[in-house]
Amino acid sequence: MVSHPPLVATATRRGSMLAVLLTGQVMVSMDGSIVSVAAPTIRAGLHASGAEIQLLVSSYLLTTGVLFVTCARLGDVIGYRRAFLIGLGWFTGASLLCGVALDPTMLMLARVAQAIGAALLMPQVFSLIHRHWEGAARRRAIGVYSMVLALGVAIGQLVGGLVAQVDLFGLSWRPVFLINVPVGVVVFWIGSRVLPRARTDGQARLDLAGVALLTVAMTALTLPLIFGPDHGWPAWTWLTLAFGAVLLTVFVRYESTARQPVFDLAALRPNGVKPGLASCCIVMGCYTVFVLTLTLHLQSELGYTPLQAGLAFVPYALGFGTLSLSWNHCPRRLQSAMPIVGPLAFAAGTTVSVLLIREDAHPSIFLPFLLIAGAGHAAGYSPLIAQVTSLVESRFASAISAMNATGPVLAEVLAVAGLGTVYFAASSSADGLLMVAAAIAALLVIATTCAALATRSPGRTSTHR
Repeated sequence: MVSHPPLVATATRRGSMLAVLLTGQVMVSMDGSIVSVAAPTIRAGLHASGAEIQLLVSSYLLTTGVLFVTCARLGDVIGYRRAFLIGLGWFTGASLLCGVALDPTMLMLARVAQAIGAALLMPQVFSLIHRHWEGAARRRAIGVYSMVLALGVAIGQLVGGLVAQVDLFGLSWRPVFLINVPVGVVVFWIGSRVLPRARTDGQARLDLAGVALLTVAMTALTLPLIFGPDHGWPAWTWLTLAFGAVLLTVFVRYESTARQPVFDLAALRPNGVKPGLASCCIVMGCYTVFVLTLTLHLQSELGYTPLQAGLAFVPYALGFGTLSLSWNHCPRRLQSAMPIVGPLAFAAGTTVSVLLIREDAHPSIFLPFLLIAGAGHAAGYSPLIAQVTSLVESRFASAISAMNATGPVLAEVLAVAGLGTVYFAASSSADGLLMVAAAIAALLVIATTCAALATRSPGRTSTHR
C-alpha cells in the first residue's frame, strides 16, 4: 500500500489542490463529448470516412473504460500525485498531437493516446480526495467533484457546438484539442507544487496476471456495446459479450485470493456500498443517453444548430451545479432523502420536458423542466456517492475510485447501446425520444430502490481480508 502524509493542514492548500484536481478532471470529461459534436467538422476537414469518425469517437470511451481499474491501482504503486501528473502530461501531449493531426489515422492514434492519459489521471482525482479530505470537508469536495464529473459532458457539448459553428483563427476543428495544451501546462506546473508528495513503501505491486484478465474482460464487454448498435448486433457481438462475462467472473474469483489484487473486493463489503454504487451508475447512464438523444432530436427534428443544442442544456447544468454545491448545507434529514427523491425528480423532469418539446414550442416551455431534471440528477448522485465513499476505509481509496470511474462508464456505454438502438429504431425522432424517456423513467425508479437500500442500513462491516 501507499504511505500517505496526514490530511492537508490548511483550507487554502486544500482549495488549491481541489482546483488542480478538478481542472484536470473537467479537461478529460469534456473530451468524451466534445468530439461527438464537432465530428462533422472533423470529417469534412480531414476527408474522413464515417467508419473512421465512429472509431475516433468510440476509441476514447473504449480505452478509458478498459484501463480505469488498472490505472487506479497504479496510483497505489507509484503514488497518486505522480500518477495524476504523468496522466496529465500524457493527456496534454496527446492533445497537441490530435490538434496537429494530418490525416484520420494520425488523429485516431493520438486520440487513443489521449484516452490513456485520461484513464491514468481520472482515478487519482477521487483517490486524492478520499485520502486528504474527511468529514464535512470531504462531502463538500465530493459535491464539487460530482458536479464537474457530470457537467463535463454538457460543457463538452457546448464547446463542441461552438467550435463547430465558429472557425476560430481559421483552424476549423483543431481548437477542440489544442485548447487542452495551455491549460494542461499551467495545471501541471501548479499541480507539481501543491499536490502532496507521498512515498511508496515498496510493497505495492501491479499484478500482471490480474491486469491481463481484467483488460481482456473489459475489452470483450465494452467493444460489442460500442459497435454492436451500428452493425445490427451480429453474432460476434453476443459471443464476445458472453466471453467477457465469463472472463470477468474468472477475474473476480482470482482477485478474491490474490495477494496484491488489482481491485480489492474488500472495498465493496460495507453495508450500502454495492446498492449505492448501482444507483449512482444508473443515474449517470440515464444522464448520458438523455443528453445524446435530446441533442440529436433538437438538431435533426427541430433544426437547432450544434451551438443552440448545447445551449439548451444550460438550465440542466444550472440545476445540477446549484444542488451539487448546496446539498451539503441542507438539514441531515433532507440529505438522507435526496438519493431517493432525486432520481424520481430526474425522471419527472426528463419526461415532462420531452412531452413539451414540439416543433412550434418555444424553448422557455420545456427548459424549466430541464432545470428540475438537473437538480434531480445532482440529488440522486452527489449525496449518495459521498455517503458510499464515507463507508470505505481510506486504504481502499484506489478501489472505490476505480469503481466510481469504471461503473458509470460501463453504465453509459450500456445505456447508449441499448436505448440508442431504441431511439434509432423508432419511426420518428420524436417517437424515439419519447420511448427513451419512458425507459429512463423506469430505470430511475430502479435507481431509487437501490438508493433506498443503500441509505436504509448504512454502516461498516469488516473490511479485513
